[in-house]
Amino acid sequence: MIVFDSDLPAAGLERLAAAMEGLWEGDALAAEILLVSEAEIRSLNARTRGVDAVTDVLSFPSMDGIKGMPVLAAEHGEEVDENGNVFLGSVVICEGRAHEQAEEYGHSYERELWYLAVHGLLHCLGYDHITEADKREMRAKEESVMQKLDLRRDG
Repeated sequence: MIVFDSDLPAAGLERLAAAMEGLWEGDALAAEILLVSEAEIRSLNARTRGVDAVTDVLSFPSMDGIKGMPVLAAEHGEEVDENGNVFLGSVVICEGRAHEQAEEYGHSYERELWYLAVHGLLHCLGYDHITEADKREMRAKEESVMQKLDLRRDG
């Protein structure tokens, strides 16, 4: 199970939590998903990555090296919240870029928004797209979750 602290619609977050089931082993997780303006994400990108540009999504994992590993509260005590959930990290999504990319890719804003949330959460789970093999693995996970959400590229 994963619980979210977010301004995104509660029903969508419940669907996202269900769609993410099985992507990790271990204890219940918590994550934060924030929606911000272009100015806010540009500033955050510059401060944290040294890139002075607007981007679509930034991820801030709270743990390193957890991809494919059980995520256990007993091993990550410093990341356990008051409800006993292991804090996975924060995902920051730029609403403006999500709208632009939805139009550019020819699908709904809803699909783009949830795709960016999934993408960011996978980064928090340790997935990446630096090598082609890593990219294929991450894209397969993204597509699996998006299919469970019934959010197709053409929708």
